[in-house]
Amino acid sequence: MKALFVVTGRGLGGDAAIAINTIKALEKKGVQCEIALDESAIGTLFEKNGYSWHKISIPQAGGHAATKLSAAKGALKLIGATFKARKLIKKLDVDFVVGVLGGGAIVGSLGSKFARKPAFSLISTPLDSKVCPKFNKCFLFPEIDIFRWDSLPKNMERSYYPLSDNIGQGDVDKALLKLKEFSIFDENKKTVLFSSGSSLFKGMVDAVSLASQHADKYNLVLVGLPLEEEYLDSIDDTKVIYAGYIDWLNDLFKFVDLAVLTDDGISIEESLTSNTPIVALTRIKWGRYQNMAGVYKGAIIESEVEDVCKSIDEAFENMDSLKENTHKYAKLCSQAGEEMATKMLKELE
Repeated sequence: MKALFVVTGRGLGGDAAIAINTIKALEKKGVQCEIALDESAIGTLFEKNGYSWHKISIPQAGGHAATKLSAAKGALKLIGATFKARKLIKKLDVDFVVGVLGGGAIVGSLGSKFARKPAFSLISTPLDSKVCPKFNKCFLFPEIDIFRWDSLPKNMERSYYPLSDNIGQGDVDKALLKLKEFSIFDENKKTVLFSSGSSLFKGMVDAVSLASQHADKYNLVLVGLPLEEEYLDSIDDTKVIYAGYIDWLNDLFKFVDLAVLTDDGISIEESLTSNTPIVALTRIKWGRYQNMAGVYKGAIIESEVEDVCKSIDEAFENMDSLKENTHKYAKLCSQAGEEMATKMLKELE
């Protein structure tokens, strides 16, 4: 059996990780997987995991930050993108299609419809949640408000994010060795990770700058590639360890005492599966609010950027309770990829 994954984004961050983890879950069940990315995607994460990809057109409307204008522009590009996807689906002669988030989910749905192949959509934005259920079965991720509804619309099913098998099994010693390369790291201090994903947003830089007033108590570790280079100018490297874009984040999640993350995306579950409690900063990415504390109850403390110091202190004061709840979600999240792959194949029978 063969599947085609149509993936939104640059092939670098959370969209790519979700696709790769789902692919690996299906590969364990004997499914051969092909990948399609937008022709502008750099595909870094796929390349690191040994995957090649096909280049098609996957327009984006801005995800959670979509406006009427950006959605309209995306729609204009959608016709050509749909027929490019249809052509690839027929050329590869796949048995089913998996569209991954935003534009990838929509192009996957429409392309498979015209190619007369079954499809599944992994969705988490307002636009893909409106379009994709009209055509095929959808797995709904926690970022979108519908996830918390008591009953879901037709063709939708809840799922936590699929995670890689080694999440939660990071090497603490490897993280320690990496951190010791920074002269300001102190083994006697607790360590707090700051991350907004593969891309570093200004709000996260502002948060770590505020927290640096407590650098006498904590090792503060910041990761990610800045969206604008000037963001790095405000980081005090005598108080903050800036590690950049790293491939040992799994080890770091296992090592740190607390993670300060944005209230979205796969990093939330990667931290929970490593049994690391979270302070989730709201409205960092385009001002949006996801209510992750309402999904992972008792394992997350929500905070505005300006309250980050108070929230970090609160997290350490309530660490036992937070840890207890991270254990519960660690198990649920670690099983998500296997469960989703099983449901897809059962649906195809």
